Amino acid sequence: MAVLSPTDRDATAYPIQSLFVPFPFVCFTLALATDIAFWQSNNLMWQNFSAWLLCAGLVFGVIAILAGLIDLARPRTRPLRAAFPSVLLYLVILALAFLNSLVHAGDGWTAVVPYGLTLSAVTSAFCLVAAAVSARKYARLAWRI
Repeated sequence: MAVLSPTDRDATAYPIQSLFVPFPFVCFTLALATDIAFWQSNNLMWQNFSAWLLCAGLVFGVIAILAGLIDLARPRTRPLRAAFPSVLLYLVILALAFLNSLVHAGDGWTAVVPYGLTLSAVTSAFCLVAAAVSARKYARLAWRI
């Protein structure tokens, strides 16, 4: 039986939010892809896919925020918490996705083109920026720079 010292236990901490943060990014990026498919084909199935992907991304985004709050309460994961710019970007992404979901609630072509498609593209761009900002922080932490 191995006995872990306090420093070993701290090293094995894993933030719960890391399990949920990728889901909204994937859902919002796929919503952009389905918006482009709707724009090119005018098939209402793609509009429905976009609406469901936005809904799933928002649900998992809220779960990720709640998991982040739990991680703030856990002493072992406090050093691994997201930086303030990352948190701010996550909140902007969720706000844009919520607005995009309201736009997609309309019927037909005007629910997606041009405003829904533009909001999906902007949301996906913010997802890329947030991923780059988060990766930079974790790289610094891993390499102790």
